[in-house]
Amino acid sequence: MIKEYEGKTEKEAIDRAVSDLSIDREEFDVEIVESTRKGIFKKGTVRIRVHVSDEDLQETETTFTEKESMVVRYLEELLSKMGYPGKVETLYKENGKIGLGITSPHSSILIGKKGKNLDALQLLANVYAGKIGSEKRFIVDAENYRVRREENLVRMAEKVAEQVRKNGGSRLLEPMNPFERRLIHTTLGAMEGIETKSEGEGLYKQIRVLYRGN
Repeated sequence: MIKEYEGKTEKEAIDRAVSDLSIDREEFDVEIVESTRKGIFKKGTVRIRVHVSDEDLQETETTFTEKESMVVRYLEELLSKMGYPGKVETLYKENGKIGLGITSPHSSILIGKKGKNLDALQLLANVYAGKIGSEKRFIVDAENYRVRREENLVRMAEKVAEQVRKNGGSRLLEPMNPFERRLIHTTLGAMEGIETKSEGEGLYKQIRVLYRGN
């Protein structure tokens, strides 16, 4: 099998291949297809072509599926022992991440206030995944909460940014986990005259939205 990957450097492109294919660097050959130099108005890029045997890829996929199933079983057993049993299934697999969805009559409790219980379950799932040697990151969701939460946060942040740009000064957003903060930083980072920075300690920090002028 042959696939192509791109990055700012050869190492970044190779790292993306390793993450996507879930195999070690020694298990595939690399051919540099294109390399552009960094200029004043353009970032340099490196595009590589990866050659990997179907046999190696099939063996890796089997191991990966076994570990995925172990994480699913771990979560289901955890929910049962908590007294809130539910069914866990795979929702998607992309960019080194696996999405797991919980179906349970106790979903509202498992999600918790602003998704904090869901975050705790996700943390435990990833700690367990690390112990069994999985390099994938697991995203745990229930009732499509995370997608709805992201959409609401983006709308709220954009509204606050417009108010700050209109009235000046700054506004502090609600506490968010690292993923949510990264989403807001990325969203508002493209808005002219707006700056964002995280404040506080611990996992759930707040983002301050500031007007810096044109």
